[in-house]
Amino acid sequence: MPLTRRRFVQVAAALPVAAMGGERDWPSFRGADACGVADGYPVRASWNADAAAGSESGLRWRVPVPGLGHSSPIIWRDRIYLPSAVRMSGKAPLRVGPTSGEPTAAEDNEEQSWVVLCYARQSGSQLWQKMARNAPPRATRHEKATHANTTMATEGEHLVAFFGSEGLYCYDLDGRLLWSRDLGVINISKYGIGWGYGSSPSIYKDRLVLLCDDPANPFITALRLSDGKDLWRVSRKGVCERSWGTPLICAGESRTQVIANGWPWITSYDLETGQEIWRLRGGGDNPIPSPFVANGWIYITSAHGGKSPIFVVRPDARGDITPSDEATPNRAIIWDSWQGGSYISTPVVYGDYIYLGNTNGVVRCFASKTGKKIYEERLSPNASIYASLVAADGKIFCTSEDGDVYVLKAGPEFQIISRNRMGAPCYATPALSEGVLYFRTTESLIAVG
Repeated sequence: MPLTRRRFVQVAAALPVAAMGGERDWPSFRGADACGVADGYPVRASWNADAAAGSESGLRWRVPVPGLGHSSPIIWRDRIYLPSAVRMSGKAPLRVGPTSGEPTAAEDNEEQSWVVLCYARQSGSQLWQKMARNAPPRATRHEKATHANTTMATEGEHLVAFFGSEGLYCYDLDGRLLWSRDLGVINISKYGIGWGYGSSPSIYKDRLVLLCDDPANPFITALRLSDGKDLWRVSRKGVCERSWGTPLICAGESRTQVIANGWPWITSYDLETGQEIWRLRGGGDNPIPSPFVANGWIYITSAHGGKSPIFVVRPDARGDITPSDEATPNRAIIWDSWQGGSYISTPVVYGDYIYLGNTNGVVRCFASKTGKKIYEERLSPNASIYASLVAADGKIFCTSEDGDVYVLKAGPEFQIISRNRMGAPCYATPALSEGVLYFRTTESLIAVG
């Protein structure tokens, strides 16, 4: 069997996605339409943010961020919002660099303060800070994770922070708490330890969707954004054993669906009722990347346990769309590759290509409409990609754990334009607004432009 097999079905219709904010807004994980792309402005390719080296350039500003979190900044108009977990005694531990793959829990069960921070977009000055919860964690985390992994979401009136076991909080944009919910302990565990909650909230109109795949009680739920009331909750028992991806909300002409990555099943639900629309079996057994829409199709990937597929699914799929075998075409699937997917980082489709980054520093590129493999190259021996990729201005931005950001030239040839130091480890996916890149490192929030 070849390492990469492709299948292609021609379609013409495009798929509308969730309503987007203005040009300057990046209102949720991976931006307004969850695709990680923000074109229309020139974006800087080279900079140096390593203050320790004594040579900073290309920075607009840098501000310290209290506590520890892998959550990404979001942007609405002239403000940046960011959650964090602040340990009350001592510095929170974080394992940086290569590991043997051992499932080791962090020694970080001391009292924490979960906070929501607001900064001015132009200057980086902190406008306000609100404490959501102060208590010992209700679940453990992996030594490379944090107690604040999830990115916030807003539609311009409500600001949602979900810390998994530590609760769901909805504010207005000035930090006034509107409502909160306790959804219980959501312990995304494996090998007997909690690895940390990682699925960010998704918003569409007055709907808020949360994916809570605790192996003991996995479920997906929709709440009313205005007041937090339950609209529906569907058990995922037998559908998914664990996952960390953010649910994708796709609005089509006839229906709006929610796609949740998972193992052993990737599943689509009707946003209004929670009724299952389609399901697809297969993939890595630790599904972390988030589904997203590009070219009017739904892109899904995962990689662990020997499998690393990429699936591209038609938005009008229904029923069980699992291929009968890896060589049999399936009308619901535009193309797939049974090897080449990413483990943690969500890919980005930009132009005619899809780019995938991996924890071993390898970047892969496929033709986004056919699945033809274009290249597979290593960024450097020390590169390790945990953050999701973003793209703008003909460039692909690959943020590495060790504090380097590799900028690739978009297109069919592998070309590193620059390698830029951030001065600290970086796990969070950057945000983009009007040509400015916003990075969260383990220490700071940084604007590059």
